Amino acid sequence: MKKLFLLLFLIPVIGLAQSKTKTKKGKIKIPSTKTIATTISTSTNSTNALDISAGLKEALNKGVTEQVSKLTALDGFYKNEAVKILMPDELQKVDATLRSLGLGNLVDDGIKSLNHAAEDAVKEATPIFVNSIKNISITDAKGILLGNESAATSYLKDSTSKDLYAKFSPVVQQSIGKVGADIVWNSIIKKYNAIPLISKVNPDINDYVTTKAMEGIFKMIAVEEKNIREKLSSRTSDVLKSVFSLQDKK
Repeated sequence: MKKLFLLLFLIPVIGLAQSKTKTKKGKIKIPSTKTIATTISTSTNSTNALDISAGLKEALNKGVTEQVSKLTALDGFYKNEAVKILMPDELQKVDATLRSLGLGNLVDDGIKSLNHAAEDAVKEATPIFVNSIKNISITDAKGILLGNESAATSYLKDSTSKDLYAKFSPVVQQSIGKVGADIVWNSIIKKYNAIPLISKVNPDINDYVTTKAMEGIFKMIAVEEKNIREKLSSRTSDVLKSVFSLQDKK
C-alpha cells in the first residue's frame, strides 16, 4: 500500500520535471539540416564567384597587355589583317572612282592615316579600357566562365561599349589631328566632291575610326581569351590555372 502511494506521488513530480526540461530545450533553436547546407553552399559559391571574377579580370587584363599593346605599335592596325581599318563601306565608290582617276596613292595614304590614328588613340585610351575591366560584376562570373570561347570579351563589350565610346571618341579625334589624318581625308573628300555629276559625301571619320578601333581592341582581347581557354601554356598564373581548369570540365 505504501509502495502504491509513493508511486502515485512520484508520477506528477517526474512529469513536471520532464515538462521543465522540454521547455528549456524548446528555447534553444537548432538550425535544420537544410539551413546548414544552404549556408555552406552560399559561402562556397560566394568564394568561387570571387575567384572566378578575379580569374576573368586577369584574363582580360592579360589580353590588353599581350594583344592590345601590339595595336599601339607603328602599323599595329595597318599590317594586322584581322583589325586593319579599310575604307568605309559607304565610301567604296570614292575609293574606286579616285583610283580610276590615278589618285590611288591618295586613297592609300587616307587608309594608312586612319589606321595610324587608331594606333595612336589606343595607346592613350588603354588605361581607360583597363579601368573598365575592374567593374565586371561577379554575379555572372560562373556563366561567363562556362560560356563560349569569347564569352568574357563579349560580356565586357556589351557592358562597357557605350561608356568606352564616350571616352574614346575625343581621344581618337585628337589622334586624327595628331597624325594628319584629317588633312588627308579632307583632301580625299574635296577631290571626290569636285567630280562632276557625283553625289557629295561627308563621312564622319571620327565616328568611323572610333568604332573600328574599339572593334579591333575587343577582337584582340578575344584572341587572348581563346588562348587561355584552350592552351594550358597561356595560363601563366595560379589564378588562371585554377579558374580556367573549371571550364575544362564542362
